[in-house]
Amino acid sequence: MLLDFIIPFISILLSEFGDKTQIAVLSMTSKTKSYFKLFLGVFFAFLVIDGLAIYFGDVIVNLIPLFWVKVISGLLFLGFGLYGLFGACEEDEDDVKLSKKIKSPFFTAFSLIFFAEIGDKSQIASALFGSLYNFWFVLFGVMLALSLLTIMAIYLGKYLLKKFDKDLIEKIANWLFVVIGCITLSSLLF
Repeated sequence: MLLDFIIPFISILLSEFGDKTQIAVLSMTSKTKSYFKLFLGVFFAFLVIDGLAIYFGDVIVNLIPLFWVKVISGLLFLGFGLYGLFGACEEDEDDVKLSKKIKSPFFTAFSLIFFAEIGDKSQIASALFGSLYNFWFVLFGVMLALSLLTIMAIYLGKYLLKKFDKDLIEKIANWLFVVIGCITLSSLLF
């Protein structure tokens, strides 16, 4: 039973370290002070998408064609990045400052992570572990690993905000979203 927890925990922790999801969370920390809401959005997105994968085994990956998952995920990353870079250009300076903020950290984090994770390696691994081991132990191991990585990304983002210019970090974060979106969409071509 202990292996039912340890194997998924270590596997997911190592495979997701430095993944696009962590970069997305780190980037979103520059756009909100509501870190707990951001964490909850990410947590529940992982809980839904990976929980379903664990429960249904490898069936969940086949419910939505991977092509459409990549399209939605790529467009979300691209849209958030472009809006952050150019969406506020026509507004006055006070509105610009407000528009760079995430209006709903929970919803933004949930939707971005949810679509980014469908068909991702952690979801596929979770489905595999779900078909091999006890559901509850696998769910706990996967969620603990993903929660620790999310907390690390949020705290790294907060640290970077204290050490570096906030506008520079926001621009880098937005460009990272654009790059991740373009890579996701370009992967459809190959």
